[in-house]
Amino acid sequence: MARRDEIVDYANELLEVERFPEFGRPGLQVVGADEVRKLVAGVSSSRALFERAVDAGAQMALVHHGLFWRNEPLVVDRRLRGRLETLFRGNVSLVAYHLALDAHPELGNNALLADRLGATYDGVFAEIGAAAAFDGSVDDLAQRLRDATGRDPLVFAHGPAQIRRIAIVTGGGGTRLIEAAHHGFDALVTGEPEEPALETARELGIHFLAGGHYATETFGVKALAERLADRFGLDWDFVELANPV
Repeated sequence: MARRDEIVDYANELLEVERFPEFGRPGLQVVGADEVRKLVAGVSSSRALFERAVDAGAQMALVHHGLFWRNEPLVVDRRLRGRLETLFRGNVSLVAYHLALDAHPELGNNALLADRLGATYDGVFAEIGAAAAFDGSVDDLAQRLRDATGRDPLVFAHGPAQIRRIAIVTGGGGTRLIEAAHHGFDALVTGEPEEPALETARELGIHFLAGGHYATETFGVKALAERLADRFGLDWDFVELANPV
């Protein structure tokens, strides 16, 4: 058992949240029990996830995508009310880390996906993404992304036959395709595509691979949950809520 605030303070410091100002508040978003014995982790906030946390007897839920975003209406609608009521019923705290968890060089989604792709992380791309060395073809890269995510990726194969450097921005990183091409990468690996990606990849001579927003962002929250559990002696589970996006 550990104090909630000690866990949050440690995670905030570990992820250096102050370096990543954004439209989603990092860290503690909903206050629940003071003491934590069990933590449940998931990619995105939802009533289904919070119900699973309550049923599991957790005192803390850890997510990548939290409840509160500055680009959403400031109203507690039926969706938000249902999620909050579930957390309150179980006295469960909600802790969320978005960009800071994407960016971490050890526990971050991008660095961990690079490792699963058999690539060597060698720096930062686009502030929160990963630059990595890779040796193989686009078919090799697509197969490794398939193995990492458990789903067939969308592939626009318009880059060189031999891939040497890849840029990785998990989740909604499809907007970074032009930037990746201009910086000399042979491929961009992301979660979601944007409509212009096909012709942009063709015209700029770069491979584009999208493995799914959800599927490419399971890695960081699992790694952080495991780190917190080890440090504070907690039980923990990851809740898989399949999402085709």
